[in-house]
Amino acid sequence: MTPDAHPDGSTEALEDALIRIAYYVVGILTRLGAEHDLSLTQLRVLGILRDRRGRMTDLAAYLGLDKSTMSGLVDRAERRGLLARGKNPEDGRVVDVFATPAGLELFERLYREFRSALAPATGRLTPEQREQLTRLLAPILDEAEQATIRPMRAR
Repeated sequence: MTPDAHPDGSTEALEDALIRIAYYVVGILTRLGAEHDLSLTQLRVLGILRDRRGRMTDLAAYLGLDKSTMSGLVDRAERRGLLARGKNPEDGRVVDVFATPAGLELFERLYREFRSALAPATGRLTPEQREQLTRLLAPILDEAEQATIRPMRAR
């Protein structure tokens, strides 16, 4: 479908493009995760916790998982030394999940690998186009983050 396929101003072409780019990005992330013995969900958890602590219930809700599935995922990541649990500094009755130094190191390595894998596509854009695309996506990303990650506290 071409961008000018909807002269009536509908968002169908935009929505189609967002879905297609999501498939492309998820494909890269899935492959990179598999190369490091991580599921896409485990990779998402590391990404979420790279700069914040999160309550198990908030993480489960964000990822669309039930609490027991989330607990199993965190248990496995704890055994690998990628995540840890600790008391919430604001409410000692609450347990937070956070990335360990090893988890942060792995995430950073995966992020560099992701950027390299994406470079052929993003490299086709001029610096001005990259800046414009970043600006255009900002309101969508802001909305997504406000709706999902808001309850989690920055480190």
